[in-house]
Amino acid sequence: MGRRDLLDEAAIESRLRELHWERTGDELVKTVELPTFPAAIAWVGEVAEVAEAMDHHPDIDIRWRTVTLRVSTHSAGGLTEIDFELARKVDALRA
Repeated sequence: MGRRDLLDEAAIESRLRELHWERTGDELVKTVELPTFPAAIAWVGEVAEVAEAMDHHPDIDIRWRTVTLRVSTHSAGGLTEIDFELARKVDALRA
């Protein structure tokens, strides 16, 4: 199975238990509140570096000091292993 092949429900549920993310439909979603707007922008910069290195980019919504990330493999039509890899790497960043 490749990193961009759709995962079945059991695999998704198993992987979700390891993360600090929620699932909304076919997306992984994480919301982080940072202490200031500049801190939020700096954290998004860290996320961007990780995402660019993986060539897998989240949808990012910044609202003052609250950042929401949404991850899905759109080309596969849902969640794949690379989504969970990105989520684990984001969880490893200090927020």
